[in-house]
Amino acid sequence: MTREILTLASASPRRRQLLEMLGIPVRVVPSNIPEVRRPVEAPVDYVERLAREKALSVPGRLVLGADTTVVIRDEVLEKPADEADALRMLKKLQGRTHQVVTSVALVADETIHQATDVTNVVFRRLSDEFLGAYVATGEPMDKAGAYGIQGYGAALVERVEGDFFSVMGLPLRLVLQLLERAGRAYRFEGRNGTPAVTEVR
Repeated sequence: MTREILTLASASPRRRQLLEMLGIPVRVVPSNIPEVRRPVEAPVDYVERLAREKALSVPGRLVLGADTTVVIRDEVLEKPADEADALRMLKKLQGRTHQVVTSVALVADETIHQATDVTNVVFRRLSDEFLGAYVATGEPMDKAGAYGIQGYGAALVERVEGDFFSVMGLPLRLVLQLLERAGRAYRFEGRNGTPAVTEVR
């Protein structure tokens, strides 16, 4: 059995941290794919296309691409352009249910495997003052939908209906499923139970 290093085609520190939390050896090679939605492209189709394009754009034997977006009433909320845009998004989300769509694509031995998760997130009803103070922390600026559930943004959320890790940007259960489909096993090896991804022969 050969231990493998997973190439992550993403600059997201959160995705890397989640993989490292499982002890999966990761090499980060950010993709330079432009994140531009095509006219009349459905939100799920858009996220799935970007995840595939990211995974295919980076060389490697085992490459993982991922993309996440926030959708409310068929409107896609990407990363905010500025603080005013972040506040606009948060006002739209507050007191309502939205969807976080995350797709993961794994290229292994020139074959692509893909899976997508849609999780409902319900926001609390919050004042403009509270939302403005959150925007002032700077946390929303690099996040789809202008919030980070793993940070101060947790204070905005009433409940999550689905996969919490998907809302963070990487549904780990789907990543493990894709590794299995690609003939890899996530297991604990040796006397100390060291986590590893190995090829199954």
